[in-house]
Formats: sequence, structure tokens, C-alpha cells
Amino acid sequence: VQLQASGGGLVQAGGSLRLSCAASGRTFSTYDMAWFRQAPGKEREFVAYITRSGSDTYISDSVRGRFTLSRDNAKNSMYLQMDNLKPEDTAVYYCAADQWGRGSIHEAPYDYWGQGTLVTVSS
Repeated sequence: VQLQASGGGLVQAGGSLRLSCAASGRTFSTYDMAWFRQAPGKEREFVAYITRSGSDTYISDSVRGRFTLSRDNAKNSMYLQMDNLKPEDTAVYYCAADQWGRGSIHEAPYDYWGQGTLVTVSS
């Protein structure tokens, strides 16, 4: 599967953005999906995870209550709604796919990665 992340941009603190991850191919519904992010000078970190059916999600503590993860398998797409953004949310956001459903917050189990989309939150 090929992944294309989009929706990043510049926003003021307190604002909102919606990231999208579009997948190619017919098997999107068989992949668990996740978002990771990498801030300048920092390692990439887990943000959120959603199961292949969309029935379960897991959100990291740092964004829980502000970010919401969803997917539309009919559109081969996943979405990250980001509200009440903070300057510390500034990062390149990557979507990733896991064909084995391991439900991991670590990078290694994810088989496919998008190219990333930059989110910049100004104070």
C-alpha cells in the first residue's frame, strides 16, 4: 500500500487542522493505521492508532482530548482531527500502516509510511 499524508499547514495556537492519509490499493481495510510525528531535533513519536475496522482507537496522553482519529474504508482514508493546537504540536506528521494488526505505539511494526505533512503552530 502507498500512503499520502496531507492537510498540514500554519495555524495559531488554539486553532484546528485536519490531517488526511490517503491509501492506494484495495486492501486499506485490512491495515491497522497510525499517526506518528517528529518535532525539530527530536525523535519520532507515536500520536494515535486505529484498528482496521475503525472500532477502536488509542490516543497518546500528550494529545488525548484534543486529537480525534477516524477512518473511512470506503474512501481508503484516515483522518486526524487536531483541535486546540499548541506550539508543542509543531512537527512533521506521518501516517503508517500495519498489515498484521499488532497495535503498537512503536515504529518498527509498521510496514508502510507516508511522506509526512508539516504542522506548524504559532504562539
